[in-house]
Amino acid sequence: MKPMFRRLFVILTLVSLVFPAAARAQDDLIDTPGTYVVLMDADTGEVLYNKNGDVRMAPASMSKLMTIAVLFDAIDSGVYSLNDTFHVSRKAWQKGGSKMWVMVDTDIRIEDLIQGIIVQSGNDACIVVAEGIAGSEDAFAERMTEFGQRIGLQNSTFRNSTGWPDPNHMMTAHDLALLARYLIKQHPDLYHYFAEQEFSWSDITQPNRNPLLFLNLGADGLKTGHTEESGYGLVGSSVRDGQRMIMVVNGLNSERERASEGRRLLEVAHREFKHLDLFAAGEEVSQATVWNGQAKRVPLVVNDDVKAVLHRRVRDDLKVTVNYSGPLPAPIVAGTQVATLTVEAPGMTTKEVPLYAGADVDKVGFFGRLGSAIGVMLYGPPN
Repeated sequence: MKPMFRRLFVILTLVSLVFPAAARAQDDLIDTPGTYVVLMDADTGEVLYNKNGDVRMAPASMSKLMTIAVLFDAIDSGVYSLNDTFHVSRKAWQKGGSKMWVMVDTDIRIEDLIQGIIVQSGNDACIVVAEGIAGSEDAFAERMTEFGQRIGLQNSTFRNSTGWPDPNHMMTAHDLALLARYLIKQHPDLYHYFAEQEFSWSDITQPNRNPLLFLNLGADGLKTGHTEESGYGLVGSSVRDGQRMIMVVNGLNSERERASEGRRLLEVAHREFKHLDLFAAGEEVSQATVWNGQAKRVPLVVNDDVKAVLHRRVRDDLKVTVNYSGPLPAPIVAGTQVATLTVEAPGMTTKEVPLYAGADVDKVGFFGRLGSAIGVMLYGPPN
């Protein structure tokens, strides 16, 4: 006789369902004049707040982060070293807007160009890098778009290395946050350039345009941007008490508003959102019922740490659910995915985490199976 399999749900944490009120409280707390805003936890990648974060916009010089990402990848993969040089073309030398003040027909070390892009926001330095890597800025822009798609930027297209206005040069605040996280996570040995407060080239010293670096916030990056179309924008990141936050804001009205709103958003992120460690890698979360097994139950474990980042007002509304189709038929091999853990709370993207069998369960012999069949006929399927 075959067992009657059912979809089983185990609620690990009971909640009081006050979702709408909690969500409204969060929105009220983070009311912002920014047109496009995303707050992200750098450790988990969770989006904590999203205002038009998936709407394409003109990123201005914030898209120089992609120029840097392509360059950093080339350095860390061994294609270039910091002491290699790129040649300055007339096109790069003539480029307007913010400048590093490169000189035509000279060769500049890659490390200097990195500082010229990050600290001075040099359009000329971006073109030097683009031409040095890809031969032309157009070819480099194609590489930027392909690179972005490869690392998960779904709504970004690039037409130049600088962020110069172009109707097809577009990003989203969410993609900018993902890009910032990529730079932080994938290039820790190069990320320190984003924290430099000034850089000198051609006897001209320029301060970093990122106002967060001068405000004692624990900020160490990343990039500002401004054009008439985009308004004033900022990608920022800061660390407090071991927790790193990423903030993207665009569409502000002035440099002063950019500095004050960037600071406020990061302070809100650190104050109101905290990590909650739910389960450690290898920890038993629950147990599942087994059919025709030498053990009646099998432990369900997670392979990786399970964390959530929650607004302090909704922690009591966290719900953690184990679900599987059961009872699970033996034999069961340890390490096989047999269930799913769902983690949800107001304002948080629902997490679906695989659960694995924490032990082998062999199938019972003939008489054991016969006893199970009789049990089902007398008492129904096991729970």
